[in-house]
Amino acid sequence: MKKFVISISVISICVIVAAIAFAESPSHDPDAIWKYITKESPYTKWSFWPDHQGMQPGRAPHGPLHKVFVNDRGINSTKPPVQYGTIAVKENYSKSKELKAITVMYKVNGYNPDAGDWFWVKYSPDGKADKFGKPGGCVGCHGTRAKNDFILVHEFN
Repeated sequence: MKKFVISISVISICVIVAAIAFAESPSHDPDAIWKYITKESPYTKWSFWPDHQGMQPGRAPHGPLHKVFVNDRGINSTKPPVQYGTIAVKENYSKSKELKAITVMYKVNGYNPDAGDWFWVKYSPDGKADKFGKPGGCVGCHGTRAKNDFILVHEFN
């Protein structure tokens, strides 16, 4: 009986922790995501992928330089697919290091199963959403790395 009670208690705690964590995630709406990554949980305080630190060379369509910030859910994912609620924010820079755009990948349970459940958004530096949802260019390019959960700049061990 004690094992059963302990098991139920552990399961209950896990469910509560998961519910709290998901309650803190934004909806898959560009305005809600922008508010979340700039006000509620500023992405510039997040980590970089361990194998993709700081300013890195980039390529089209993102630009010649970029930085990629990842929330704790992504950083704590040790293999693909990453945890739901993972958000990766890429700052896209010109050669002269001028911020040109901010692009976001957000893993939303059930949103887009054919593309790893990713929701993509491209913002201007001031937060105006340009493309969002399931843009063909995002899905097509990132789809080349479907086995790596559509993540291009990080290799899972």
